[in-house]
Amino acid sequence: MALYFISHPDCLQHLTPAHHPERPKRLSAINDQLITSGVDSWVHHREAPRATREQLLRVHSAAYLDELSREVPAGEGAVCVDGGDTFMSAHSLEAAGRAAGAVVMGVDLVMSEPGSAAFCAVRPPGHHATRDRAMGFCLYNNIAVGAAHGLHAHGLERVAIVDFDVHHGNGTDDIFLHEPRVMFCSTFQHPFYPHEGAEARDGAPRVNVPLPAGTRGEGFRAAVREQWLPALDAFRPQLLLISAGFDGHLEDDMAGLGLVEADYEWVTRELRALAGRHAEGRVVSTLEGGYALSALGRSVVAHLKALL
Repeated sequence: MALYFISHPDCLQHLTPAHHPERPKRLSAINDQLITSGVDSWVHHREAPRATREQLLRVHSAAYLDELSREVPAGEGAVCVDGGDTFMSAHSLEAAGRAAGAVVMGVDLVMSEPGSAAFCAVRPPGHHATRDRAMGFCLYNNIAVGAAHGLHAHGLERVAIVDFDVHHGNGTDDIFLHEPRVMFCSTFQHPFYPHEGAEARDGAPRVNVPLPAGTRGEGFRAAVREQWLPALDAFRPQLLLISAGFDGHLEDDMAGLGLVEADYEWVTRELRALAGRHAEGRVVSTLEGGYALSALGRSVVAHLKALL
């Protein structure tokens, strides 16, 4: 069972202002822990291609893609594109294109090799990006691009996306709200940014589980065990995609959950087993949040060991 590690040097060229939490050092921290742990010798490295405009248009509007292209700064520095905390520098769209393309590559790899898995070590993250809006550090919705590729290029009828980032994946939720072939499952701190996800909505199958600040591993595991897994087993996904955000870690001051590496390893093992039951083991995971560098690197290593 192969585990592919997909990234690209372009993802380091997405620059944000000084002291911004979404910074290139996130990927360096992951790579350092990968080598220190010995996991680097277990994975198959691949360089991410750029997502094509056609692939991006399956989840984003043409007007939005054109708007982002117009916003790219000509010189040094970064410009805010959402009136808040989402920035673009001169090479950000190249990085975002690789981030989305990594998930597309991951889908192609696992679809051609039953039992295999892929992890996309990319930035910027994607799960807050909606069809026509950048937000929450996200430009393209990487996981959504990958899911749409699975539906279109591989003829899949049931794709599941699970998101354990500390923030609700509102962009992913919105993009597939009326797509019955995609199930979306999320745990997230609430009330908290982006202040969505807890309300009941009609649409495609989804399991959104808000968690109060202070929730530790026991509460998170109960949510997954009691709410995610029965719904996912009933849905029987042919492909499982993971929005892997590690900002719910106890050491991450971005939010207020108290997860540790063992919790990320546990949920990954549960999801890998579920994929074994329904999807011939096919799993593609992509990096979302996680801003405490040491905790991020250790958590990704735990995640990768469980994928293996």
